[in-house]
This record gives sequence, structure tokens and C-alpha cells, in this order.
Amino acid sequence: MAEFLALGGFLAGLTICVAAGWEVLYALLFGMVCFAVYAYSKGSSAANVVRMLGEGMYRVVNILEVFVLIGCMTALWRISGTIPFILYHSVGVIQPQFFVLCTFLLCCMMSFLTGTSFGTVSTMGVICMMISNTAGLNPLLTAGAILSGIFFGDRCSPMSSSAALVCSLTKTDIYGNVRNMMRSGLVPFILTCFLYVVLASGAEQIQPDTAVTALFEEYFVLHWITVLPALLILLLALFHVNVKVAMGGSILTAVVIATALQGMELEAVVNTMWNGCRYEQESTIAELLNGGGIRSMVRVGLIVTVSASYSGIFAHTPLISGIRKRVQHSAALLRPFGTVLLTGAIACMVSCNQSLATILTCQICDGVYERKEDLALAVEDTVIVIAALVPWSIAGAVPVMTIGSDSRCLLYAFYLFLVPLWNLTKSFLPEIFRTNKVRIS
Repeated sequence: MAEFLALGGFLAGLTICVAAGWEVLYALLFGMVCFAVYAYSKGSSAANVVRMLGEGMYRVVNILEVFVLIGCMTALWRISGTIPFILYHSVGVIQPQFFVLCTFLLCCMMSFLTGTSFGTVSTMGVICMMISNTAGLNPLLTAGAILSGIFFGDRCSPMSSSAALVCSLTKTDIYGNVRNMMRSGLVPFILTCFLYVVLASGAEQIQPDTAVTALFEEYFVLHWITVLPALLILLLALFHVNVKVAMGGSILTAVVIATALQGMELEAVVNTMWNGCRYEQESTIAELLNGGGIRSMVRVGLIVTVSASYSGIFAHTPLISGIRKRVQHSAALLRPFGTVLLTGAIACMVSCNQSLATILTCQICDGVYERKEDLALAVEDTVIVIAALVPWSIAGAVPVMTIGSDSRCLLYAFYLFLVPLWNLTKSFLPEIFRTNKVRIS
């Protein structure tokens, strides 16, 4: 009964917040109170309850450090000219007849470099949507390509906070996970490219508006050296350098470029690292580049921290033990991947945010796979992409709102569908082959 009240109270609070349009963080804080009261009612002292919450939060300290670095880096890449350089030259090489495909590939590239779906949608995504609207292309198809691309890197970039969260929860190596994700996502990636080529009828009529990217020449020195912070990230990733070290090197390089090449004062650079890139409001350059900074990561950091506190309660109380047992039994029927997929889909719909859904899925499905690396890959191939397909989830709602589209564009985000569907199909193939073999014999 106590388990029902705790989980029911949390779900009720979450439902009210979603229905009223309130900040989901309030529901998460309420959930933390519900679970803390539950633990106390089960005989844990107040001090032990606090320790449980602290234990859960401690698991994501590494993630919070990465958030700080991401905030600094995304702001500095803007003011140093790194992102303007990439945008300026990327838009210039778009072939009109393959506009939607190029949109997907450019967003893939940007999200892989930055590791952030929100940062990519607010830069490359906005520009691609502007060009699409100007040319009269199907806005839902373009928006779907943008969503597919921005979550490509959110899923498998070494810079991704969600990838770092999965590594932290499963205690796996991020570069090993990235290699596994590249393999499991190859076929969905190719199929997505094919679909965007086939469905992009009329793309040959597009004439890109160079006035947008010409703004970058006015505000920045677009020398090739401005791309060094991004190249440094890629180079260090190839040599498996610690992600935080690689990001720190990129940040220092961007600081030097911003002061030496772009002529910014060091004080202004430091202020940008905290507050983000801030141009005059209601200007085109502001719409394209404003954002980033440590402050932009505070809300996400709070959501992850509060969500993570649950895991300490879950680990030391029988709150979800009944659910976990049912999940373990379902693996025989649904296969391990199918079990993670079903659990992750429900967690995404209930939690309304990617971080809590990831934590819940890892917690509930722990033990479904013998190897932690397999669980990490399954979570990346399910929760991380499915969260974006839930219209009321932060992962899906924010990007859709940013590019000025509506939730119907999610139907065109093929990569987000194909990754879990392909890997689900693949998980059943050995069973199909064994069945056929028996029938033949």
C-alpha cells in the first residue's frame, strides 16, 4: 500500500504539472518528498533518508561537471566564431535537390560536435528551418529531419550529457559505448538518409538565402583558425582522451581565439561563459546565436540532480522491487532489448524528461543484461531517442518550439523511430533463425 501511495502521489503530481503547464521540476521535487516519506515510513531514520538521497545525487556529480563544461563551451564556440564558421560554410555547400538530407546531415554533424540537441536546434536547426520556409519546402519534413539530426549527437557524441549520464549509471566507458552506438545505429542512419531523399520532392526549387549567413561576416572574423576548438574535440576523442579534459582544452582554445582574433575583452569572455552569448534582443544574429553559458545548464542540472536522488531511495527500499521482478520475467518473452524498450517508453511518457526516464530504466532493468555495456547500449537505443518522440516531454517539446513547428513533425523524425525498431527486430532475429532451423530439421 505504501508503495502505491508513493508512486501514485508522484504520478498525480506529475500529471497535474503537465496538465497545468507548470515547470516539471516542481513535480520532481514533490516526487522526492513522496519517496523520502516512503523510505521513512519503512523504518529508515531521517539521517538515512538524507544519505540515500545524497547517494543518488552523488552518482551524477560527474554529469554536473560535464554540464558546466558544456555551458562554457557552447557559449565560447559562439563568440569565438566556431559555430558561425561551421554554419557559414555548411549552408554554402547545400545542394538544393538534397536539402532535407543535407539538413539531417548538418544537424548530425553539429550535434555530434557539441553533444547537445538544444544547442544544435537553436543554431543549425533554426537556419535550416529559415531556408526551408523561404523556399516553400514541406516544413514538417524539414522539422523532422532537424529533430532526427539533433538527437543523432545527443545519443552518440562523446560530448553528450545524456551519454555521460548513461555511462555514469551503468559504470561503462563512454568511448566504448560510442563505438557500439555507431554500429547499432548504422542501418537506421542509412535508411533515414534514403527516406529524406525520396520524400523531399520539390527540393530542387530551393534557393538558399545567403543574407542570413552573411551576417556572420559582419560580426565575426571567419578565419579557418576559428574551427580549432571543434577540431580539437574530435582529435582528442580519437585518442580516447578524457571527455572533461578534451572539453577543457577546447574551452581554453576558444578563449584565446575570442580574445586574440575576435577582439573581445577577457572580462566579457568570462561573463559570456556564465551568462551565455547575448546579442541585442529581436535581432537576427540574436535569434541565431544567443544561448549557451553555465546559467543555461542550471535548470537541466537541477532536473538531473533531483531525478538522480530517487535512485538512492530505489536502491535501498523495496519501492520498485516488484516492478523490477516483473521486468526480469518479461525478458524471456520480449527479449532483453524489448524489455528495456517497453520500460523506457513508459518511463519517458511518465517522467516527461529524458534524465529521469534514463535513471528509472537503468534502475528497473538492471540485471536484464549480463554485461553493463549491453544495458548501456539498449538504453541509448531506446530511452534517449524515444524521449524526443513524447510531445509533452522536454526533450521533444523544446526543439519543436525552437524551430517554430508543431508536434506533427515528430512523425517525420525517422531516425528516432528506426533506431529502436531496427534493434528490436535484430534482437529477435536469432530466435527466428533458431525456429526456422528446427522446422527444417
